[in-house]
Amino acid sequence: MGESAPHTVITREELRGVEFDWFAADARGHVAQFMAAGDDAGVPDAALASEELLEALHVWIDTRPETEPPNAPAGGFDEHLTPPQRRGAFVYDRVPDESSVYRLVAAPRTPFTVNDLPEHLRVYLKGLTLDASFGEARLRVGADGTARVTKEV
Repeated sequence: MGESAPHTVITREELRGVEFDWFAADARGHVAQFMAAGDDAGVPDAALASEELLEALHVWIDTRPETEPPNAPAGGFDEHLTPPQRRGAFVYDRVPDESSVYRLVAAPRTPFTVNDLPEHLRVYLKGLTLDASFGEARLRVGADGTARVTKEV
């Protein structure tokens, strides 16, 4: 897919009340999958810019070989959310009843980086680089793409 290909923009209305996964890079170039769980407020605008590139990144991660065992610190329910982690991506899930707050579900021991991605996906994630380091227990993410570490209430 070239950069000139048309892109379908995803609207916030489409996200409300449904599971929506999006991706971002951190300052070190690591990649994370975020599960918004129907909360559109904690999804950066840049994540909505191209349904096609979002899907392409999802497929790229889903088709990578698993390189490590599950690493979900909380275990239990979180174990079924580890496939991206087993392929080298961090995994965050939205905290129920806390808009825009995500908790770390699984952390890869050997994460891949943006440099491992094809060029068109590197360009896509360039606009989705959060000023954070993945591996933090909780992050608050804004629609403007800001991110900050947050403590449990």
